[in-house]
Amino acid sequence: MTKKIAFHIFLWGTVSSAALFLFLTWDTHVQVVALSNVDRLSDQVVAGKREFEKYNCNDCHTILGFGGYYAPDLTKVVRRIGAEGVRYRVMHPAKAFENSWRKMPRTGIKEPQVIDLIAFFRWVGNIDNSDWPPQDSLTRAKLRMIASSEISPGAAIFMSSGCMNCHSLSEDGGRKFGPALNTVGRKLSREEIENYIRNPKSRNPQAMMPPQTKLTEMELKQVSEFLSGLK
Repeated sequence: MTKKIAFHIFLWGTVSSAALFLFLTWDTHVQVVALSNVDRLSDQVVAGKREFEKYNCNDCHTILGFGGYYAPDLTKVVRRIGAEGVRYRVMHPAKAFENSWRKMPRTGIKEPQVIDLIAFFRWVGNIDNSDWPPQDSLTRAKLRMIASSEISPGAAIFMSSGCMNCHSLSEDGGRKFGPALNTVGRKLSREEIENYIRNPKSRNPQAMMPPQTKLTEMELKQVSEFLSGLK
């Protein structure tokens, strides 16, 4: 290869890379409003962001890809555990994580500030970030729902829809925030389990489990059949 050819490879490679970078930068700025939910950026969301920064939540948690990796990602935390789950963990960390090897400090945050924090998490969770992070991805969960010949469709849905973030089966999965479900079929019928999944507070007003509104009617029935068979 001659010096002239090498120079042209370097020159045109640099020019094309710079042009691509500038185009992608322009395209990102054009789509900011469409991809984010700026129109929902309320005073309460801003107040919640300030609480998030005040208590240095990023030291342990990641959000939108930034922060520490000690504790779970918070980008889709409201989708994963619900607003009540967030409130309980933040205000009563010692009790919420007593069975977990990871611990969360008690910040002394008050109820109004927690409500603002939840509003901030809701806002972040509604940003269009291409279904990220992977552990909370609805698309990946749907793909994993395709059951192998070894497990039922209901079991596949249960394992791929985030249920095991809180519940355990035979000591597998779960941070034990919710009860173990090894023998739930002894206590509840299929219909009762289905109603509980759809609207937990209808059966237990103190329930902190969020309604599983992302499940279709067919998926809900399959999960209920699977759980009712756990005797």
